[in-house]
Parts: sequence; structure tokens; C-alpha cells
Amino acid sequence: MAPSSAPVLPAQVSPPEFALVSALPHDIGGVECLALPLSPVSEDDAAPGALPGVGTSEAAEALGIDLPAVLEATGATGRAGEVTKVPVLVDDLRLVVLVGVGDGSATAMRRAGAALARAVKDRESVATSVSSGATGPEFEAFVVGLMLGSFGFHWRSAGPRERPVAKVVLCALTEGADGDLGDRLAQALTVGGAGWRARMLATVPSNVKNPVWMAEQAVEIAGAAGLEVTVLDEGALAEQGFGGLLAVGRASATPPRLVRLDYTPVSDATDGLPHVVLVGKGITFDTGGLSIKPAEGMTTMKRDMTGAGVVLATLAALPDLRCPVRVTGLLALAENAVGGDAMRPGDVITHYGGRTSEVNNTDAEGRLVLADAMAYAVAELAPDVLVDVATLTGAMKVALGLQTGGFFATDDGLAGRLRRAAEDAGEPLWRMPLVDDYEERLESKVADGDNAAGGAGAITAALFLRHFAGDVPWAHLDIASVGDSSGDRHEWTPGPTGFGARLLLEWLRAPEPLDGIGGRP
Repeated sequence: MAPSSAPVLPAQVSPPEFALVSALPHDIGGVECLALPLSPVSEDDAAPGALPGVGTSEAAEALGIDLPAVLEATGATGRAGEVTKVPVLVDDLRLVVLVGVGDGSATAMRRAGAALARAVKDRESVATSVSSGATGPEFEAFVVGLMLGSFGFHWRSAGPRERPVAKVVLCALTEGADGDLGDRLAQALTVGGAGWRARMLATVPSNVKNPVWMAEQAVEIAGAAGLEVTVLDEGALAEQGFGGLLAVGRASATPPRLVRLDYTPVSDATDGLPHVVLVGKGITFDTGGLSIKPAEGMTTMKRDMTGAGVVLATLAALPDLRCPVRVTGLLALAENAVGGDAMRPGDVITHYGGRTSEVNNTDAEGRLVLADAMAYAVAELAPDVLVDVATLTGAMKVALGLQTGGFFATDDGLAGRLRRAAEDAGEPLWRMPLVDDYEERLESKVADGDNAAGGAGAITAALFLRHFAGDVPWAHLDIASVGDSSGDRHEWTPGPTGFGARLLLEWLRAPEPLDGIGGRP
């Protein structure tokens, strides 16, 4: 593969480093900050306020902090993610942060972790007992929240405006029934790292990021993760009949690519293992083509490859999470540009496998590249389950707002698996209907289907894709509604979100992720 000529990104910030200790936070020498938990007063208690958690009263006494006075003066409630800062000057210590943990659920702990991350940015170290007592999912959620709340991206000549805290010491920890905390920490770092990577890929500007660059990243990341990787260039795509990818990408100075990543678990018997295929929409910039977007509609289009970034980040994390099934990731990469050779309204394209589409809106391009990849998956890979991920339709924003992703599924078992994984991972999804009565809107006078069916746009887009899923249990994640965050909110930071990697990993790392899907017991 020829190297890209893209400019080089400056060095980016990294997530914090983590350590585990059994000591209380105030017993850790040399740290710059302490972070201590508060929980809400019981509803049965007449007086509102917050209760100190593990290590909080001990640290206050050791440092001479009048904790009741601080709680009263600040009106602390202990709700999840609430932060109260107390400046101190004792040896190396400069700041005590009181962090609300709410009801201690995974959601509350994730929010507490993210709030702490923001409170200690630009600090060298923090020792915290906020995660003390949290086990299993709650402990992992705290670490993931702390990681992702630290996320940042910059391209400033003077360097980043702020940096994540360099080191986090997780204190007052004891092993519980859920097993080794070191393993739990490693899994949390893998999941949080996948979310970080998906977010970073989606944030890279499109003067760097194009189909060739994305393919190069995939090759590098796959090599580090021990995945098999295959890249189809424009010649191979033409030879094999990927008409959707070629049509969408043909006006760009950088030609399209299809990247295949393969993960096989370490096992004595890999024959007969269930096979999941993930397909990611990878439009590295979307002008809308000749059906051009208004200027304000293009400002976020560097992240129109979020689906491909999510699939890449997910595949790279599977070995460390010991996923028990085979997984193939397909990245359908193209830039939807404007030019003399651009795809036109009225054009008819032939997808992989022979189905044809009449192009009546060149800004409905994502479904055209996904269709090729899905048809290839069904014909060549024999998947047991097929899932695609895409920032596909503005209609999903209208339907669900900006804090919930939408999804469609042909199999109730798969829908249930994804919904539960989304809830547990903190990336919420809402199931949308595949309304058969709308199929007539996809009819074309000259081709098998129309790519611009119109009204109920998220549903008709899903119905368009369903034709390429064959009889395989299939789900379509339309994450356009959650592709960007307008500001700091819980673990989300301003800009592209990389939404989807955590929920896919939550599903795929389960002991039997395909149970209940496609008639499986």
C-alpha cells in the first residue's frame, strides 16, 4: 500500500496510568490530590446532606479539615458526579476533591469517575478511595468514566490546553467475590481504551484522515493486536464488483478501500465457533456529493466514519477481553466528494452480489457503502450474526434527540442482547421498528431499490439495508443521533463521541454472546 501524503498530527494526550493499593488515600505519600467519596443521606433521614465514604473522615481528620462545616457550607448532596473542591497545603498535597457516588450503581460510578477526571486535569497524581467497595461492573465503570472524562484532542502550536491527570492510585481496595481486581482493572482499561481510540479516530481532521489513512491505521492497529488484516484497494474493489464503494468514492482524490479484520479466539478447537461480522460505515468526509450539504451541515462530517472507527477499536480490544467467538470487522471506507466524476442523481449502481440501486440523493451515500460490505459478508463469510454501525441518518436525531442511539434488528434475541449491553456500558440504545408497509417507498422504476426513499428516513434507510442482510440475524445501529457531544456531559467530551465500541465489547465479551440469537438456546 502506498503511504499517504497527509500532514502529521502532533503528539496527543494519553489516558492516566492506574495503580492499585490497599492503603487509605491520605496514607499515600507524594500525591498532589486526594479524591474521597460522598454518598447521599438516606431518604429516611430528615436532614438532607451527604455521608462520608471510605477514607473521607480519616483524611479530613489527618489534614485538619472541618468536614461537617465543608459539607454544610457547600450544600453537598452526594449525588453521582457532584464535585466539591477543598484546597490544602500539606507537604505535596494541594487539593482534596469530594466526589458524589450516588447510589453506587455502574452508571453512578461512571459519572463519578468522569467528574473526578475533570476536577484533577493538569495535576500529576491523585489518590482516591471513590472506587473502594465497588466490585465488578461498578469498579470497571468508575475506571472507564475516569479515562473517557480525561479525553482530549489538540492541534495547537503551543500544545494542548489541558492534560489528563498523569497517575491515578486506586486506594482502599480489597479482593471480593468478583475475583482479581487487577484483571478487572485490565479489562476496564481495555474497554475505556477502545472508547478513547474510537473517539480519537473520529476526531482526526479530514485533511489527515482519508480512506488510505484509515486503512493504514487499521493495518498498524491490527498488527499490534494480533489480528489478521486484508485491504482491498480500488483495483480489487472494481474487479470484485463493489459498485457502491466505487461510486461513492470516485470523485475523491483519495480512492476507496475495504478493510477486513479477523479475530479468532485462542482455543484448542476453533472449527464450529460462532462467527460475528461487524460492518462500519467509513465516510472519512461527507460533502453530500452533488446533493451538497449546506455549509453548517458539513462542520461535523469528519466524524462520518465513526462506524468504521468503532469497528476497528472493537476488533483491536477483543484479544485482551478474551472474546469467545470469531469476529470479522469490515471497514467500508470512502470520501464523498464533489468533482467532475462525482456520482450523480439518477445514476444506477450495481452492488457486490448484483443488486442494483438508483441513486436519487448522493447524500444518502452511507447505505451504499454499507450495502456492499454487508452483501460481501453474507456471501463470503457465512456469519451467524451481522451487525452494522453507522452515523447514517439525520432522521434519527429528530426521533431520539442527541443522547440516545437508535437500532433496528431482525432477531429479538439479538435486539435484547444489544439493548442490555448498551445499558450496562453506558451507551444507551432504543429499538426502532422495521415497518414493512414502508417498503413500497424504496421502489425504483429502473433498479432494484431507491437510495432516497424519503419520509421516516431512519426506518427506510434500515429497510434499504435489510435487503443486503439475507437470512442472517442482523442489527443496524444508527448512531447519528449520538455521533457528537455539544459539551462535557458525564464521560462524554465536546466533539465526536466514538459511540458504540463499549456496548459492542460489553456484548461480545460475555461467556456466550450468541445465546438466544437466531434460534440458539
